[in-house]
Amino acid sequence: MKLVTAMATVAGLTGVSRIAGFARDMLTASILGAGPAADAFFVALKLPNLFRRITAEGAFTVSFLPLYTKTLEQEGEAEGWKLVLNAFSFMLFGLGAFTALILLIMPWFIYLVAPGFASGEIRYELAVEMTRITFPYLLLMSLTALLGAVLNAHNRFGPFAVAPVIFNLTLIGALLLSQKAEAAGHAMAIGVLAAGFLQFFWLYYNARKVGFRLKVMRPVLDPKIRQIFKLMGPGIIGAGVMQINLFADIMIGSLLEQGSISYLYYADRLNQLPLGMVGIAVGTALLPMLSRALAAGRNEEATWLYSRAMEYCLLLALPAATALMVIPGPLIKVLFERGAFGPEDSLATMQVLMGYALGLPPYIATKVFSTAHWARGDTSTPVKIAILSTVFNIVASLILIQFIGVAGIALATGLAGWLQFVAHVRALKGHEVARFDERFKRNALKIVASSAAMAITLSVMLYGMGRAFEFWIYENALQGFTGLGVLIVTGAVVYGGAVLMTGAVKLQDIKRYTVRSKS
Repeated sequence: MKLVTAMATVAGLTGVSRIAGFARDMLTASILGAGPAADAFFVALKLPNLFRRITAEGAFTVSFLPLYTKTLEQEGEAEGWKLVLNAFSFMLFGLGAFTALILLIMPWFIYLVAPGFASGEIRYELAVEMTRITFPYLLLMSLTALLGAVLNAHNRFGPFAVAPVIFNLTLIGALLLSQKAEAAGHAMAIGVLAAGFLQFFWLYYNARKVGFRLKVMRPVLDPKIRQIFKLMGPGIIGAGVMQINLFADIMIGSLLEQGSISYLYYADRLNQLPLGMVGIAVGTALLPMLSRALAAGRNEEATWLYSRAMEYCLLLALPAATALMVIPGPLIKVLFERGAFGPEDSLATMQVLMGYALGLPPYIATKVFSTAHWARGDTSTPVKIAILSTVFNIVASLILIQFIGVAGIALATGLAGWLQFVAHVRALKGHEVARFDERFKRNALKIVASSAAMAITLSVMLYGMGRAFEFWIYENALQGFTGLGVLIVTGAVVYGGAVLMTGAVKLQDIKRYTVRSKS
């Protein structure tokens, strides 16, 4: 019951965060638009987050949490808090020094990550200024993530799940007060830094409730910290490979026309909605079950779970990707086109979104493939495939931008996802349980057919009848949101009806999955 409650808490707060995030993005597009200031701000926003995901919130927290839990159980709370304070001090001094270094060399650092931002150009000057404001967020959010891991170990999942909501609400406040700042971009940069402080103090307040007492101490490289660093190695490599893709997008986007980085950002935010939500659903429900079955040698159950995990990925990801590719116009225009974000910006962002959406199903499926590798102790194959995908992505981006501009970066990302998919299938060939059963093969075709039915329906609605519905949507904001809602609901009804009629989804399967998930 505790697991169900924890999942419901995290999922609910994640949904609130997504809603607040969309409100933030809509306001950002209206006030900041997609020009040089927006490009500079999105560089300033992404850079501290990239480093945070590579080191602290990703590899460090994942390595720290099991060791902390083990210490609590075997050695007691006193030793557990000693480990927390030592880890906190390592993070404070280590990332503090790194942050200070980057702030010092910021003009050269921006040249490195955004070589298209020329000295003297407004994008370059703004990027240097804004990133100097936002970069300390790396340290603040890393400390926040550490405290969040401590709270999770004490079965307090809510406070850390609230942190993204605080971030989004703070940036919305910064945008609403942007007239009092030098510029909207600067106001948002200050908002990022303020959000870092607010998130940290929120987690610190809640950590005190479970016994944490902050005491800055000299870091000691004891056996437990050495073990954390040892465990971090594969995580840093894996996360680093993924973040190289994002770095590459920034670097290549900076070489293109002004606004390109903004187009990539707005499109990726829409793409991340199904990617994040489906990923969370699979990661928290099916994949842990698959890992346990593989580790225990229950091969028949593992094969069933492996096929069901992939089946549910396809069931959720394919219609989402289809919708993003069929109705990108209403999505971008209704959500973002107002104020400083004009029709030309909408067109460019639509093209980028379609490229990203192409890779949505394989990127979600990769979560299942990776689990199959890890469950048999193979941590190197997923990293090798990720490196292959990254190299392909960069090369393909450089080629495609010559023909279709910024949309080429997104298309390369989508194609790289399918390259990963094929590489994982080949690497798992011959695996004793990582194979698709007959039911998956039948249902995969039914899901594809159901998605096609949805695509045809949406296309007829949007582009049929002399495109009357399309023109009606763009008449005003009220009609826009109403029309977009009609499209989404109609698509969901058609797809849902199709998967039920074809038998791709059956009530008894849902009951069977529920019973297994409780075990």
